[in-house]
Amino acid sequence: MKQCIAIWVRRFRTMVRYRLLLLTSVPIIITLLALIALTMYWTVIYTWQNALMNVRADLAVAHHSMELLQKEQRMRLGSLTESYPFQTLLKEDQSQLIDWVKQQAGQYDLDFVVIHPAAALGEFPKANRHLLLQGKEQTFFERLASYELDDLHPDLPARAQIPLLSENNLVSYGLISRSLIPIFNQQGDLQWIIDGGILLNNSTQLVDRIRDLVYASDTLPEGSIGTVTLFMNDIRVSTNVPLDSVQLNGRAVGTRVSDDVKQSVLERGEMWVDRAFVYDDWYVSAYEPLKDYNGDIIGMLYTGYLEWPMIKIYLTNIVELGVGIVFVLLISGVIVYRGARDLFRPIEKMHQVVSAIQLGLDRRIGSLDLTRGHELQILGKQFDTMLDQLHQRNEAIKQASQQLEDKVQRRTQSLREKTEELEQHIKLLNQARSKLVSNEKLAALGELTAGIAHEINNPTAVILGNVELMQLELGTDSERVREELEAIHQQIDRIRNITRSLLQYSRQGGVQDEVTWQHLNPIVEESLTLVRSGTKKFDVEIQTELNARCCVEVNRHQMLQVLVNLQMNGIHAMNDQGTLRVMTEDWLDETGSPIGAIVKIIDHGCGISEESIERIFNPFYTTRRSGTGLGLSVSQGIVSGIGGEIVVESELGKGSVFTVYLPEKANNSTKMSVDLETI
Repeated sequence: MKQCIAIWVRRFRTMVRYRLLLLTSVPIIITLLALIALTMYWTVIYTWQNALMNVRADLAVAHHSMELLQKEQRMRLGSLTESYPFQTLLKEDQSQLIDWVKQQAGQYDLDFVVIHPAAALGEFPKANRHLLLQGKEQTFFERLASYELDDLHPDLPARAQIPLLSENNLVSYGLISRSLIPIFNQQGDLQWIIDGGILLNNSTQLVDRIRDLVYASDTLPEGSIGTVTLFMNDIRVSTNVPLDSVQLNGRAVGTRVSDDVKQSVLERGEMWVDRAFVYDDWYVSAYEPLKDYNGDIIGMLYTGYLEWPMIKIYLTNIVELGVGIVFVLLISGVIVYRGARDLFRPIEKMHQVVSAIQLGLDRRIGSLDLTRGHELQILGKQFDTMLDQLHQRNEAIKQASQQLEDKVQRRTQSLREKTEELEQHIKLLNQARSKLVSNEKLAALGELTAGIAHEINNPTAVILGNVELMQLELGTDSERVREELEAIHQQIDRIRNITRSLLQYSRQGGVQDEVTWQHLNPIVEESLTLVRSGTKKFDVEIQTELNARCCVEVNRHQMLQVLVNLQMNGIHAMNDQGTLRVMTEDWLDETGSPIGAIVKIIDHGCGISEESIERIFNPFYTTRRSGTGLGLSVSQGIVSGIGGEIVVESELGKGSVFTVYLPEKANNSTKMSVDLETI
């Protein structure tokens, strides 16, 4: 699939016919897409506005229908007052009138009928009393408690109870449509009040009649349903909204309205006209507040119909429009493609010839089977002529290029040989110069240090002799200055150690003993014995890993001096406490063959900065107050004298690693460099 798509993309990018097809189709596609976008926009705007206008009109029809039904209710109650039995009892036997009236509710399609004497006028609200005294009939909605319903009819409290779905609760209030008709005597005084009406809780008669009036057959999209609901506060007490909008089962009595509608209609008293989620589905909905005789909001009147069938019709129209547009594009593409085929074929043949020439093939366009004088035919002949001329020039260039390349190759070979020879001479010269400068520096420094050491030794010997003579002459009296004499002896010993180091450095690696084959591990163990004996008072732990197997040519005494010096430096770097690790291993080349041995002294001390690492092997450089600065310099001279090297790795605050590389065969003439890849 991906490969097929890639092929078609390449065709559209490279082939003229497809590019021309694309160029001719793009304006049509853009125009049609713009038309679709405008159509969709206008359709959505006007369809939705029309839907809202319709549901607003439906709500108005439902409102007037409810007023007509209430008027009908009042007329039925008026018919009761005008009936012959009522008028007879009113004139002849008023004592039986109250009981007779209560029995007439079912005959006039009312849930209750009660007649009140004029003395009961004070039980009615002030607004009702005022209208009754004026002789005006009244019909209004009212919300009554259970005991108030019981006063009107004993059956009403039980019929008014509504269990709230999804809530463990029961509503006992009742929403009624109530009519009051005053009856006056011949003197014009209020004598009786006829009170009748219907209970709307759990009732379907009123909302179904309103629905049938508002949503007549074939007035809604196919599959949609129109619904009407009466709310008491935010609870549906009379509705034909189904519990299942798909199966159209049950009625959603005992469910609540959404919070948005509740805030807008019940709390702010506004009309709501918009889409709303009604129990289990989205409806195009309209709500208006339902008010009692005092103008207080006690509920809502709702009309609405399912939103999805309307959207389904809209989407169907969009799909049909899209299919039609695609069909038009396909037809126009085929017409353009077939109409331009005679133009594409010559161009594609030219393209094939050009591609073949780019690959190094010798091709020509030739005849294009077009009429004489056709522009593409003339262009093809001119292109073939150009290709012939180009072929001739390419052949001439190749011959000249081959001759030039031979000359350049001969000159380049000679120059390369001379260059390599010169580079070798320069390399040897640099090595010799570096070695000469180093030797001259070492020689001058060695001669200077030897003279200094010799001159220091003479007065030191005189001082030591005189001190010993003083001790001898003083005898027991020398105890008074014993501490001062011991301090003099210590400083004399320090001077002699310094001069001894200077003399050893001045020999430039000269051996005191013969260089012999030695196994490295015994020398390391001997150095550790010396170090442990001198650090018994320190809190130092020494760990060893002696894995070297290769023998090396070294001066045993000088190697002991190097190892002891490095180990003591590590101990001093740790402030005379901590763990010192000493490791040995074979020194291997790139092929894995042993070429010597390696000693590593690892401490966990203060570390060495990058600036100090470059100077630690210089003579007389030290960071210790009691140091001479000659230990590492002498050690480096001893190791380099046999062809080895000391490498330092350190990090401030973490410690240092001193690595001694000792070749298997001592080399006194040149210093061996350490291959960093084998370290």
